Amino acid sequence: MTPIRCAVLGTGHSHALGKLSVLRDSPEWELVGVCEPDAAWRERRRSDAAWQGLRWLDEVDALGDPSIRMIAVESEVPQLLPLGEKAIAAGKHIHLDKPAGTDLPRWRALLANAERQDLIIQMGYMFRYNPGFNLVRQAVREGWLGDVHYVRGGINSASDPANRERLSHYPGGIMLELGCHLLDMVTLILGRPENVTPFLRADGQFDVAMQDNTVAVLEFAQAVGIIESSFLEQGSQDRRHFAVCGSEGSIVLTPLEPPAGRLFLNEPRGGYQAGWQDVPFENIPRYERDLAELAACIRGEKAFLYTKEHDYITQETVLRACGHTGD
Repeated sequence: MTPIRCAVLGTGHSHALGKLSVLRDSPEWELVGVCEPDAAWRERRRSDAAWQGLRWLDEVDALGDPSIRMIAVESEVPQLLPLGEKAIAAGKHIHLDKPAGTDLPRWRALLANAERQDLIIQMGYMFRYNPGFNLVRQAVREGWLGDVHYVRGGINSASDPANRERLSHYPGGIMLELGCHLLDMVTLILGRPENVTPFLRADGQFDVAMQDNTVAVLEFAQAVGIIESSFLEQGSQDRRHFAVCGSEGSIVLTPLEPPAGRLFLNEPRGGYQAGWQDVPFENIPRYERDLAELAACIRGEKAFLYTKEHDYITQETVLRACGHTGD
């Protein structure tokens, strides 16, 4: 197997270091270098021990080298679309971190440009390759739960000053930052919601105000979903949760990483017994499966699973949950 040559473009995203680590260590990738167009971020990263030993590239080096086939776009959210556009225009497959900005027509145009060139855009939603969510999706897809009528999830975090300042400028605040991961899962399971009603509160007693206590209610033809995201909860990692309820069964994940699950079935399905049961999952580090799958798709060994139409619907739903039209 010949490693696929790749580069990182932008470094300010909260997931950037995790992606860098996988691309550095995986035998499927050859990390050519890192490009940071923002001078402040470049200076900050060059003095950070975790970013040492890298080749630092200019944009012309990263985008103009025909041997580089994939660009991981890992900037802060406002720069994701501009840098993604440059990478797609240069003919590169991209891993684009989440969420896809706040400009919906611009996102649609980027997806269309990638489609015309037969290029992959892999979004950085961290639960798409999570074993717990894989079982949730299998249970829904194969009808184990019957008719799904209710989905509920919560993904919270504890506030810190640096991130409060950054998120205070985002529509929806913590819903845009964290809630997007679970909204992606809801749209994968139920499709585009008919209605989305956001509740976006600023309840934290801090110097920097932001929407830090948020809920989105999603209405479908025969189901309802509720997604909660708060920036005010201590110890929140162990209480993150996702549940799907149907006419024939339910499945609950908590925590989400590493996933732990409980499954209820009216009758045996998929190798599982009737009644409530604990379901063990393999603990797979974030991003490993994502980037391995992307490499396989670029090599032509697999078809990429996520359609550009789904990625548009997810982004539209995220912005609706943030009270933002995306215009």
